[in-house]
Amino acid sequence: MAFTKEIVDLAGLSDDAIKTKLVELNIPLTTEEALKIQNDMLGRAPSLAELILFSIQGSEHCSYKSSRNHLKQFTTEGPDVVLGAKEDAGVVAVATDNEGHRWCIVMSHESHNHPSQIVPYEGAATGVGGNVRDVLCMGAEVIAIADSFRFGSIKNNKTKWIHDGVVAGVAGYGNPLGIPNIGGDLYYHDGYNENCLVTLVSLGIVIEDDIIHSYAPKNADGYDLILLGKPTDNSGFGGASFASLELEEEKKEQNKGAVQEPNAFLERHLLKSSYALFDILKEKGLINNIGFKDLGAGGVACASVELAETSGYGAEVWMDKIHIGMDGLHPSVYLCSETQERFMWVSPPEITPLILDHYNKVFDLPGVSTGARASVVGKIRNDGQYIVHNGDEEIVNAKAKEVTEGFLYSRPYETRETTFTEPDIPEPSDYNQVLLDILSHENMASREPIFEQYDKQVQGRIHTETGLADSGVMVPFNSEKYPEEIRNIGIALSTDHNPRYGLKIGRAHV
Repeated sequence: MAFTKEIVDLAGLSDDAIKTKLVELNIPLTTEEALKIQNDMLGRAPSLAELILFSIQGSEHCSYKSSRNHLKQFTTEGPDVVLGAKEDAGVVAVATDNEGHRWCIVMSHESHNHPSQIVPYEGAATGVGGNVRDVLCMGAEVIAIADSFRFGSIKNNKTKWIHDGVVAGVAGYGNPLGIPNIGGDLYYHDGYNENCLVTLVSLGIVIEDDIIHSYAPKNADGYDLILLGKPTDNSGFGGASFASLELEEEKKEQNKGAVQEPNAFLERHLLKSSYALFDILKEKGLINNIGFKDLGAGGVACASVELAETSGYGAEVWMDKIHIGMDGLHPSVYLCSETQERFMWVSPPEITPLILDHYNKVFDLPGVSTGARASVVGKIRNDGQYIVHNGDEEIVNAKAKEVTEGFLYSRPYETRETTFTEPDIPEPSDYNQVLLDILSHENMASREPIFEQYDKQVQGRIHTETGLADSGVMVPFNSEKYPEEIRNIGIALSTDHNPRYGLKIGRAHV
């Protein structure tokens, strides 16, 4: 099919004209990136949808275009590492039963900094939701969450507003899910006045044999792409690109639309129904025949292309099959929107009816939440192309590998040289007062007003809860459904930042 609609031809335009056009279209690409898309990646003028897709998938948030080379320096393999930093969550073996099966902890973490700075409750809540979904998608039962916060000066009224909203958001999403919060940390510094740091952690458990991967299985040509969850709207559109940008004060109001809207009760239903489906797939010996991925940054587009390309495939998506919750949306919006409480399955056609009936009929997803359902929206293809149809029109036709890889930079940097000198501290006249000042300082005071808002004992796995020790301690396999020999295995989790690093005078680095 020919590209006839909404073509953005950059040929013959000056750099300034290209920059102006990108600003008018609200597409966060550089002139060089836009020209690379047209001249090198596509070999033709891109469609508007393609430019939007490349800008989202090619953002730092999705493709790590500036940090990818540096992240390779981390050690991600070891005897107990089942899965390193390759998919939606890492997996580490913590126990082996008498039959030789390894039982694992699944862990994911992510930040929701910009969203929490602008709309604290929603920003923090959706951070919890997305992080929980990343763990679930590995085939795991989610057993705990934790958090780590960096806020601005406590004397700043805005800091109090952000602090209260963020804590309420974490509690307001995590508590309804029935997932205990087992730890966290908090630090105030004026370097975070205009950009708070909100990091969420989720833990799950899974037996190694039952791990589900966030990519298409072998021989997946023609497999179905099943969209699951809330009907797509415009919430979070451009959120991935927004998360990678400098947070400019004058643009905060207009960027509120890049923050997703949470629905914890729908997510709880999706968790329970997915756990039940995992059991069915395991019983039928089908757990290795499927793929499962959370819809986070970039929505339907990024989930479908990543599920396919990670296994060397391409994919095809039909826009008219995506269930939508708003009228009048531009196709690129519901293609890339980051609407929450959504997943995508890769399924052999013969298993697809089972998955659809499970969610739509057995667990009555449409009856639980208006417009929610599971539906087939695309297919895996073996030619490596990523194609999106909008009616009779192709609005995207690109190599899947180029979409997922985006752009790669080796940016210059300088090692920070730090020198330390011993401070000259005068002899205190009143040591009692010094002690009281230390204990009452905001970075030393009790965190009870925070953690008492969280559900800490739900699921019955907590051994040592938040506030009683330096870390939370859980007994994840302490019920009769797990082998007796592993039931006394415990895990401890603590979160922390080094608050002095990552700071610059007057602001925090993103």
